[in-house]
Amino acid sequence: MLTQLLLAAGLVCAAVYFTRGQLRTAFDAALHGRAMSVAALVRYSEEPHPKLIFDDELLPPSLQREGFDLYRILGPGNRTIAQSPNWPAGFEPAAKPGKDYWNLSFQSRPYRALRLNNLPVLDREDEDEDTEPAENATLTVFYAAPTRELREAVWRAGVLTGAASLLIFALATAITVWSIRRGLAPLSGLAASAAGVSPANWELHLPPESASTAELAPLTEAMTAMLAGLRQAFTSQREFLANAAHELKTPAAILKSTLQSLAQKPRSSEEYRQGIDAALQDLARLERLLHSMLRLARAEQWARDGLRRDLAEVDLSTTCELAIERLRPLAQGRGITLELRRDGAPTLPADPDDLELVWTNLLENAIHYSPSGATVSLIVGRNGQYAEVSVEDCGPGIAAGDLPFIFDRFYRADTSRARATGGYGLGLAVSKAIVEAYGGSIHADSQTGKGTTMAVRLPIS
Repeated sequence: MLTQLLLAAGLVCAAVYFTRGQLRTAFDAALHGRAMSVAALVRYSEEPHPKLIFDDELLPPSLQREGFDLYRILGPGNRTIAQSPNWPAGFEPAAKPGKDYWNLSFQSRPYRALRLNNLPVLDREDEDEDTEPAENATLTVFYAAPTRELREAVWRAGVLTGAASLLIFALATAITVWSIRRGLAPLSGLAASAAGVSPANWELHLPPESASTAELAPLTEAMTAMLAGLRQAFTSQREFLANAAHELKTPAAILKSTLQSLAQKPRSSEEYRQGIDAALQDLARLERLLHSMLRLARAEQWARDGLRRDLAEVDLSTTCELAIERLRPLAQGRGITLELRRDGAPTLPADPDDLELVWTNLLENAIHYSPSGATVSLIVGRNGQYAEVSVEDCGPGIAAGDLPFIFDRFYRADTSRARATGGYGLGLAVSKAIVEAYGGSIHADSQTGKGTTMAVRLPIS
């Protein structure tokens, strides 16, 4: 609307300026023609003696309907030959230097004046054609006409243009308001649909007009993707709480049962010692679970908020060696060989404990699922600006249906083995969170009966 108002004001100003220029040009032409007509009424006569006379019988009417014209004709020697009857005594109009036309005020009325110099006398009927005039008959004509009607015409043009502009402005405003309301109707429907989204209802039911509006397609796609991410996060958080409660409930229940059994009746010192050892094992299991949950929460917070920037350069091969040495007794107890293969020695800014934990989790899974006599390989290399670490085993592999979920928290593809090996389904989730906190990625390639490869990719800088 502001733009339309500025456009209307500019249109009025331009129309008034153009109309004023055109009317003034026409007025100046008429003023010049009137001055020439007055000059043509001067004729040369020799009776009773040579002189210039003015024939006022053919004087044209005033140029404007209201007011009266002023004229004055000067002959040789600035002698007044004729002047209008209303010419004020002592009035001597002075032209502006360098201008043939100028504006002046007379009796509180605006006038526009013209001065023509050195005009020849055109009417010499009383003089022979071959006889030169006795005087050098040149005329100076001053003519002025009131411009009130001219100004009124300009004012009327401005009023008409302004009225037309306001009418156009009103129509444009009405069309704009209607178009905006019609255009925003799908957005209002989308807002109403978004207001119906809740933890109990994650579906974004788009109205037909919102779904068919091309301009809203990026917004609806972004909202749909956002809601899908929120729903997944909400569901994951809820499942995490449920799984954590379930995992914590089992060792707590066993510990309680053990202690209740010891307190039911007097027992020997050996029975008390065995009961306390069992309780300590349950407490150790509970402690490991809490440690894994806290480590996962910290890694996910790092991934969300960003890592600290005061990290020193770490030799990736060294962290892999430490992980292998930590798990070598477990591997030897199961008859499995651990090997480290290097293809370069990449370094990157990281916390060595974090990286060692990732390799430990991956190697521990590979050891648990590999048959006796197998070899588990830890391969370190570099590919451009990325360091790559992979763990290869010769286990039974992971079913295709389980492969997309192995990095989920508390997910165990083989629940029967999980209890025997002490797993909670948090190792791969912790590893993924740590890798992503460093800006890297982790994925699994597996074929049933041929083993599994866990590949980690970390940016070097």
